[in-house]
Amino acid sequence: MVNKEIRLGKGLGKIKFGLTMEEVEALLGEPEEIEESDEEDEFEHQAWNYWEEGYSLYFDKEDDYKLSCIETANRDVKLWEERIFEMSRDQVKQLFADHGYEDLEEEEMETGETRISYEKEMIDLYFDEDQLIAVNFGVFINDDLEVVWPEK
Repeated sequence: MVNKEIRLGKGLGKIKFGLTMEEVEALLGEPEEIEESDEEDEFEHQAWNYWEEGYSLYFDKEDDYKLSCIETANRDVKLWEERIFEMSRDQVKQLFADHGYEDLEEEEMETGETRISYEKEMIDLYFDEDQLIAVNFGVFINDDLEVVWPEK
């Protein structure tokens, strides 16, 4: 994948939220692994893992298995043209602040990581110490809790 730019609420590069499994497969090829959700999971979904590229793509049953969430640990990923995996926690927070996003929630996870969430922007950033280790972001949801799919 050439363009590795996170576009909040829209997707990653040419991978857009709202794509069908067939459309994603046409873009990325077959995933290395497909995981089905457990019964305990809140939402029934499939996760397509592209381990070599450092992506997991989530398709929710509730959304007719359209792409609704991406998790990445790919160090080449950019946000606002900045390589966020090379930034410290404070630098990432400053980057969001510079773009007008200051409403964040910070939480120590049981696993020892720190999660920084920008709820309205539907993005979670996971840090181990001061090192960004994963970013999870999804399609926007409006105040009525309806999914706002990006335009195709």
